[in-house]
Amino acid sequence: MTKIDRYLIKRFLTTYVFAVFIIVMVILVIDFVEKNDNFLETKPSNKAIFVDYYMNLAPYWANYISPLMIFISTVFFTAKMASHTEIIAILGSGTSFRRLMLPYFIGSGIVAVYSFIMVGWLLPKANIPRIEFQNKYVESDFYFSGRDIHMAVQKNVYAYLSSYDNASNTAYDFTLEKIEKNRLVEKLTARRATYDDSLKKWKLYDYQIRKLGIMKDQMTYASTVPLDTSINMFPSDFTNSKNRQETMTIPELQNYINLINSRGAEGVEVYKIEYYQRFATPFAVVILSIMGLIVSARKARGGVGLQIAIGFVLAFLYIIFYILSKGIAEAGSMNPILAVWLPNIVFTVVSTVMYFTVPR
Repeated sequence: MTKIDRYLIKRFLTTYVFAVFIIVMVILVIDFVEKNDNFLETKPSNKAIFVDYYMNLAPYWANYISPLMIFISTVFFTAKMASHTEIIAILGSGTSFRRLMLPYFIGSGIVAVYSFIMVGWLLPKANIPRIEFQNKYVESDFYFSGRDIHMAVQKNVYAYLSSYDNASNTAYDFTLEKIEKNRLVEKLTARRATYDDSLKKWKLYDYQIRKLGIMKDQMTYASTVPLDTSINMFPSDFTNSKNRQETMTIPELQNYINLINSRGAEGVEVYKIEYYQRFATPFAVVILSIMGLIVSARKARGGVGLQIAIGFVLAFLYIIFYILSKGIAEAGSMNPILAVWLPNIVFTVVSTVMYFTVPR
């Protein structure tokens, strides 16, 4: 690694960190002003506000805006170097443009690895107290209001409950049906089912089990002792699921996706998008940094303003592209992995075309 490489990597990382710091501070101030009325009404402690919420909100936004800040900061400092003829001097010394891209790859690679570790394992843990704080002090109290809920708890086994009480973790008018070859073979009904957190099992009260035979049915009626049973259904299925995917690590997301698929339930798209996004974001950091270099490496007569403006336009287009594809995937009209990777694919193609066509 040459002295020029170290110089460029240092400029790359310091500009990125400074840009992220400034934008995150602005976001936190805006967020505080927006939520100040809620804080005055619900009266959380200062520790809860600044430690549980804002100390965890800052890294969330820092990671969220990383790809765009990488792009904008790359355009900014590279255009500034080009205006001072530093890029011309580097290329004039015999360094090829392809070789000039190496420190940008290294710098963006460092950010990408850091981002992957953060979003995959560290941020989900930090998001738990942040989201709990938001649900407790900002959002309205959550009560599960669903009625006549049907869900598949495992293959060919279906559960029904008329209502659910979050306070007591109790399902009412509970039914469990087992289907084989399109025929009902067993049916369990209970007046209520309460989750025992110590046993990690459901207690069924006033239950009866009916096994349907060809000639004769077999009935089992409730005794005075409730029936303890393990069912692939949990109290967390009936809690506030808003932003739940942000509190899961990559392995936890994979396990939860498998759980939803095993139930044959809907709503898996949100978790798949989050899962694939954890892998796509680091690649976006590298792609956008190289695009930023290509856009801004040429010295412009009018100064760096035009190049920075082009950078903001491209960043805006990336945001629009990402939001549209994500929305389509959440509606079930596009494969989640395609929706997440499509902006990266498109901007990789654009970067490649610009590499061979944009004068430098």
